[in-house]
Amino acid sequence: MYLLNEQRHTRRAFLKRSAHLALAGTATPLAINLAALGEAAAFGATGYKALVCVFLYGGNDYANTVVPFDDAQHALYTQLRGAGAGGALALTKASLGATVLTPTVPLPSGYQYALAPEMAGMATLFAQGRLAVQLNVGPLVVPLTKREYQQAALPQPPKLFSHNDQQSVWQAQGAEGSTRGWGGNIGDLALSANADAMFTCISVTGNAVFLSGQNALQYQCSKAGAVAVDAVRGNSWGQFLYDPAMRDAFAQLIQQPQTHVLANEYSRVTQRSMTAESKVSAAIGGVQLSTPFPAGNSLAEQLQMVARLIGGRTALGAKRQVFMVSLEGFDVHDNMATRQPALLRKLSEALTAFDAALQELGVRDQVTTFTASDFGRSLTLNGDGTDHGWGGHQFVMGGAVNGKAFYGTPPPLSVSNTDAPQDQWHVGQGRLLPSTSVDQYAATLGRWFGVSDSEMSRVLPNLSHFGAGAGRPDYPSDLGFMRA
Repeated sequence: MYLLNEQRHTRRAFLKRSAHLALAGTATPLAINLAALGEAAAFGATGYKALVCVFLYGGNDYANTVVPFDDAQHALYTQLRGAGAGGALALTKASLGATVLTPTVPLPSGYQYALAPEMAGMATLFAQGRLAVQLNVGPLVVPLTKREYQQAALPQPPKLFSHNDQQSVWQAQGAEGSTRGWGGNIGDLALSANADAMFTCISVTGNAVFLSGQNALQYQCSKAGAVAVDAVRGNSWGQFLYDPAMRDAFAQLIQQPQTHVLANEYSRVTQRSMTAESKVSAAIGGVQLSTPFPAGNSLAEQLQMVARLIGGRTALGAKRQVFMVSLEGFDVHDNMATRQPALLRKLSEALTAFDAALQELGVRDQVTTFTASDFGRSLTLNGDGTDHGWGGHQFVMGGAVNGKAFYGTPPPLSVSNTDAPQDQWHVGQGRLLPSTSVDQYAATLGRWFGVSDSEMSRVLPNLSHFGAGAGRPDYPSDLGFMRA
């Protein structure tokens, strides 16, 4: 067992955490409405800000998304991906000509990148300064060299290369079964900034640990809007509840106080759900966007709903919000040449439309959207696809982003597992050892959102292992891709 911070394992710390757990055990779901209780009052929110997490489920292949374009690296990329049982997977330079990324500050060693051909919209956002690329980011507990990883000399993220676990590690810094995500931890700090704490953390993609905090609960919304209680809407039980009087009576019945503690709590949750549904429906009903979103694109539909919710922020009483949306299907073990391009087209079209909608709403500078994925993938092929990896490249979009730039260390392409300098970020099969941690990535986003340095340890407990304070200035806690 690694005790990285001995002060966190003292008897006093144990008793303090035990007291917190005891208090949490007495809390009801309505605890989120008690956000004004000291601990949840984090920052004085002036104006509106939102974070939007776009999770790419399955593990996005980084090398065919942000593609090496300079002659030397593209030649090596073509060599590595130019043949396989299912044919070549390398993208040609000719196909990448329209999506070459030209940063304001050139990358070292003559490195150049282009986006996949299907991502022309995002290439334009990059050129316009509203998109940045964070290179080789992934879960780390502490900074790791390749030798330390091989020798297991320091703690590593649990269950590497496992979908469910790495999704959880990205979202909650722990393996599957974790109960609190860093989006929810940020939400905890933002509760008191909102007139109605219910709408601090909103998922438009179902249940996700990313948005679960100690007090913050995720409000789940569908692509079509608030989720209603069907029976009260008269959509169930045959003709019984189509009579308005009967429907109203039933609505009162399921919300009235009960003498049994569990029945009473059920009534309170039902009442809260119905109240929230009415409030959300009214809020988004007043937001009609002229920006077109691509039809048949599930991610675009989710982001359209996020845009409408942001448009209704005043009616929802929200000044700080954290959202989550997702796109599935990135586990491209086979048929990658067909499957991944279609997914990347959806990603690019959805983000481009969302950017335009935020401009229409006048909040482009106040909303930051970022991608995440289970892991990157291997450079080596397994036929006509790739296998699970570790680090990968991610995108950050918004008017407050220091865009038209790359952040992090460009990893030389390699599939070797030697100690040579060009292999320092590769742990076999072209899997990347992350040179930037999720904690650094999240801290940079959180700091822009309003999380102070003193509060950051509550949001990201492992962040203390990175940065100048930990003696690792080469792993800064602020990556620089956000403006103040």
